[in-house]
Amino acid sequence: MKKEKSETTQREYAYFRIGILVGLLSAVLFIGLTIATVKVVEYKNARSVASTNETAESGNDKDGSTQEEVYDSVLNDRTLSKMGSIESVINEYYYLSEVDEETLEDGIYHGMVSALDDKYADYFTAEELEEQLKDNEGIYYGIAAYISIDNETLYPYISGIIEGGTAEEAGLRAEDIIYKVDGESTFQMSLSDVVSRVKGDEGTKVTLSIIRGDETFDVEVERRKVDRPTVTGEMLEGEIGYIRISEFDSVTVEQFTENYQKIREAGAKGLILDLRGNPGGLLNAVVSIGQQLLPEGLIVYTEDKAGNREEHTCDGEHEIDIPLVVLVDGGSASASEILTGAIKDYGVGTIMGTKTYGKGIVQKMYGLSDGSAIKLTVSAYYTPKGNNIHGVGIEPDIEVEFDADAYYSEDRVDNQKEAALSYLQEQIP
Repeated sequence: MKKEKSETTQREYAYFRIGILVGLLSAVLFIGLTIATVKVVEYKNARSVASTNETAESGNDKDGSTQEEVYDSVLNDRTLSKMGSIESVINEYYYLSEVDEETLEDGIYHGMVSALDDKYADYFTAEELEEQLKDNEGIYYGIAAYISIDNETLYPYISGIIEGGTAEEAGLRAEDIIYKVDGESTFQMSLSDVVSRVKGDEGTKVTLSIIRGDETFDVEVERRKVDRPTVTGEMLEGEIGYIRISEFDSVTVEQFTENYQKIREAGAKGLILDLRGNPGGLLNAVVSIGQQLLPEGLIVYTEDKAGNREEHTCDGEHEIDIPLVVLVDGGSASASEILTGAIKDYGVGTIMGTKTYGKGIVQKMYGLSDGSAIKLTVSAYYTPKGNNIHGVGIEPDIEVEFDADAYYSEDRVDNQKEAALSYLQEQIP
């Protein structure tokens, strides 16, 4: 009997200690979550990416709520207690690896954002946010390729290759599907997660498992510093200017202005604006470029869930006065669709190629007091005629399918670019 009583007492004491531990963990989690949640401030340097495939938006949100309204919160006794219990069980029994407090804490924040079922929403630690800001400035270490997510297969694919980079050296092509990164499946993986796995320290290598048509194969690619201009330009035969915008970063407006001015000074009688494979980028960048091409009026407007509308306009003082062709494809998304949609609505250019990606929503970065940030979808954007192309895309005026065999032959024939050149030459008297 004494032995049974002693064992019972020990068990009760053990449960008592576990209860105290759970209570303490719950208190710690409550304090940490409360600080991270209520001290949300506008992070002055936070600007949206792209990979990653996104546009940034600023402004004050208004939801029309009154002081009398009270909202339920996930930060309640039940959920905080459960999180403490989960942490206790993980620390006691998890076998595969050691898990530190910071990893678990980040997991809580990632989990809250991923529960939104929004592939464009994300949580960034302070270090990850810094990397995003560097990307916006055109600085990163990777394979020199643009990556997007296929809406149907939910796999990432290469939407564009930067000339002279390691992806091109390794023989990767646009439209290649990446079904594994270093042996890890990418199915349903968020774009930011895929990109973070592809990028890495300079000189290291990443193995991509590729699907190309009926082929599957692995490619090992070295990571290097990617020094890429987001805008390139040249004069083609027949006095036709050519400008390619690979993405809309903080450096893009200046680069576009410089290239556009050189082409106009060279006497261009027509212009090809190549937005193929352009995943988007910063809203203010595409608006600034639109102001150099479009007539007076709206460039784009956004509406949030409360119906608040924000307009971005053009004074029309620099409207393009030469024939224009805009080249697009399934990799042309977000900010590139904003510019394409405005050009099409105003009829100041001809859209050529294949249907665009169809991303008509806007993300905004919200900084937190500890230097981390969350990115959320906050509004939809509309073309000047009121079209929202999310999930729909923009149909070209003239459809021209890309001939991959011709492009990857020894002659490197870009049949879409050639079609745009021929079309413009016919428009010039």
